[in-house]
Amino acid sequence: MTAVELNAQIWRDMGILADNESMMKRVAKFLRKLVAEKQTDPTEFSKEEFFSKLDRAEREIAEGKGTRFTNLEDMHTWLNSL
Repeated sequence: MTAVELNAQIWRDMGILADNESMMKRVAKFLRKLVAEKQTDPTEFSKEEFFSKLDRAEREIAEGKGTRFTNLEDMHTWLNSL
């Protein structure tokens, strides 16, 4: 089914439900969930995840696992390799 066909089908189905307030509320709730799912940034993480990553990085640095650079060019080379 093409996007145009899907759009038409959705509008036909919505027309059937339009006079039933409880069903329209359910549809609206479901649509809000879908919109929120689409708008979620996959690179975002929670406060707990952020501090967990920070703690892990601090432990790795204390263990000598960090990356050190002697000059700016080396740092840029390493960053560009990511």
